[in-house]
Amino acid sequence: MANTDRAAPRFVPGDAVAVRAIYPLGHIRTPYYIRGKHGIIERLCGVYGNPEELAYARPGLPKQPLYRVRFLQREVWPEYRSGADDTVDIEIYQHWLEPER
Repeated sequence: MANTDRAAPRFVPGDAVAVRAIYPLGHIRTPYYIRGKHGIIERLCGVYGNPEELAYARPGLPKQPLYRVRFLQREVWPEYRSGADDTVDIEIYQHWLEPER
């Protein structure tokens, strides 16, 4: 497979990231409620065809790294009142992630 067929992973476990706060039309795999939130890369799950392109019968290229990102639940839901260290893990494709600044 040519290098242009897949995006190189940009993040490693422990990296702080932000989910892009964009709201495009169409088939989107990134949950609405997680956009604009900040988390930590837990692991790289692999590199897969971009589901947002595959949904429209396109080739899904370049393939995108898929990460499991860990978020504090109080970061996702400010009204969350249980344990301060409770987390939620969400799998998010690289093109939705930015380095934390």
